[in-house]
Amino acid sequence: MSTEELTGKLYDIQGFSVQDGPGIRTTAFLKGCPLRCPWCHSPESQQYYPQLSWISMRCQGTEICKERCIKACPKGAVEPAGERLDPKTNEMVKLIHVNRTLCDNCGKCAEVCYPNALYICGEDYTVDRLVKRLLQDKPFYDRSGGGVTISGGECLTQIDFVVEVAKRLKAEGVHIAIDTTGFASWETVQKILPYTDLFLYDLKHMDSEKHKAVVAVPNEPIIDNARKIAAAGGKLQIRIPVIPLFNSDDDNLRKTAEFCAELGDAVELVQLLPYHNLGVTKYLRISDDPVAEATPPSDEFMQRVKSIFEEYPIKHVTIH
Repeated sequence: MSTEELTGKLYDIQGFSVQDGPGIRTTAFLKGCPLRCPWCHSPESQQYYPQLSWISMRCQGTEICKERCIKACPKGAVEPAGERLDPKTNEMVKLIHVNRTLCDNCGKCAEVCYPNALYICGEDYTVDRLVKRLLQDKPFYDRSGGGVTISGGECLTQIDFVVEVAKRLKAEGVHIAIDTTGFASWETVQKILPYTDLFLYDLKHMDSEKHKAVVAVPNEPIIDNARKIAAAGGKLQIRIPVIPLFNSDDDNLRKTAEFCAELGDAVELVQLLPYHNLGVTKYLRISDDPVAEATPPSDEFMQRVKSIFEEYPIKHVTIH
């Protein structure tokens, strides 16, 4: 396949990002991930195909819209159901419901939804189109020491597309960060390694059986790839989601800190990410399935976690 034909599937592009690596960055979010983290704050990133999403607060009501979305659906998957109070008019608005067993994500309803309450999450980009969009923000990268972060989902599942985009951006002098779970073959990681200035690298649990039981995949490839990246001279910014009742016990925290220290100078920063439930509403946009929630860790607990990591020879440890 030529680079002109090569496409990648994205679900978002976020400009002026200051959370995904150094400086001001633009983050490209690719769809598809082999992990199934229950706390995922971007559930729309997990599947590889486009998905119909519905934001209830954008919905203007079936009476105002003349039921256009309901009439447009060839499967009868968009149904009238429920109400909400409109804070502007103080009147009840009749809403819709998407029957996920009937919906095939064709997007016909989204095409006629003028408030964009219904929209398709997932769009194909050519390499040229994405590179052109990312280079629009290059003045911000140059002035702030920033660049482009390619994220997901798990962006390495679309490795050929990612490599071509990164190669083109590097030729323009853009700093490249790859935000990854690390769950990929080493051959895949090797393809992107020459074009990567920094890996934003997730570590979720040091016990492979517990890792697989909760997030659906074992952790051996993740651990092995981190070691090989470090040995190859790559730079890592380790990200550790602190999840109550999963990986927040002292034994796992210390084993994780030991591993980060083992990687030596390759680890430029360890970020401790306290669990939050901000992604719960996103699940409701794409699914009717119930979502499990946990209690976010307290500030005091996170400070204690930080103090554990600071006992080990790690350059920098922050709570993000």
